[in-house]
Amino acid sequence: MSQTIMPTLSPVEPKTVQLTTARRGKLLLLAATVLLFAVLILQIADVAGITTIGFVSWQPLLFAYIVWSVALCAAQVLIRGEAGQRAAFVLPAVLFTVAMVVFPTVFGLYIAFTDWNLSAAAGRRFNGLDNLRTLFADVYFWNALLNMVYYVLSVLVQYAIAFGLALLLNAEIKARKFFRVAFLLPLMLSPVAVSWMIGKSLMEYRFGPAATLARYLGWDNPAFFSTPWLARTSIMAMDAWVSIPFMMILLLAGLQALPAEIKEAAKVDGASGWQSFKEITFPLMLPVSMTVIILRIIFQLKLADIVINVTAGGPGGATDTVSSFIFREYRDRSNVGYGTMLAEFYLVIIIIFVALILKGASRWMQREN
Repeated sequence: MSQTIMPTLSPVEPKTVQLTTARRGKLLLLAATVLLFAVLILQIADVAGITTIGFVSWQPLLFAYIVWSVALCAAQVLIRGEAGQRAAFVLPAVLFTVAMVVFPTVFGLYIAFTDWNLSAAAGRRFNGLDNLRTLFADVYFWNALLNMVYYVLSVLVQYAIAFGLALLLNAEIKARKFFRVAFLLPLMLSPVAVSWMIGKSLMEYRFGPAATLARYLGWDNPAFFSTPWLARTSIMAMDAWVSIPFMMILLLAGLQALPAEIKEAAKVDGASGWQSFKEITFPLMLPVSMTVIILRIIFQLKLADIVINVTAGGPGGATDTVSSFIFREYRDRSNVGYGTMLAEFYLVIIIIFVALILKGASRWMQREN
């Protein structure tokens, strides 16, 4: 009786399967990378006029980048397994940031070194350092940059008012919930709406209620935007009215997080309200305070809405901010190349300034602790 001998199949080693999968992932990523760089080279050649492929916009490069991003995420899973799956949850956010932040910044740097005016028939052409030389000689830009010093310093006054309001709303007062909602109302409004409601209506020098009241109190010509210092102060006041609630709510959250036992111990020891604030509340609130001030400074460096709608930088550039100046360079003069150079230069200033603030705040906090 013959027995049929079945061939024995050797099981595939898991390690071999893993190597094969990893090799597929590397090939997938390599193919997508080659495609991305090929499209990039063709796009650059088309823009430079070396070839005439007919790329109307940068859409081919965008599609190639999307394909490369999907291939990168898939390759991470194929190559690294479970670790690659964890990385695939983070990669989309990183790739989106690269596409929406890093690439526009780098592309803007290229535009900054070109002479590109939308109202001119010549189109875009490389002009080297001409825009940078124009920037250093532009007195209006440096005037706007000087105005930013005043606006940033006003943040300290806003912080003091916000801290006082936060202490008030943290105390046991009547109608506390109502006042919390009422003080937050300006934060819910758009700066453009505030500029029209207050700057264009309430503070209008002929028929505005504020001008009428000032005239009744003895001010003959209550023009809030006629002189440089008064116009700048009025812009600061409107900006503060919108921004103080944001600082107040963060400081109020910090006050409510303070342990009540420390305050009770201070009362038992006979500390007055001022002593309790100076020795306990304010030092404990330093981390929150520094966070609030730094965030507010970052927002202040982008101030433009109220200035553009109320004064357009006047009188004589007294209320101009760098952002509003750049906006007018784009809108009124259609000067894309020079406007982009201004924006890139201002970005470098902001990065250096904020980095110095963060470093100084960190050292000060360590010294205080």
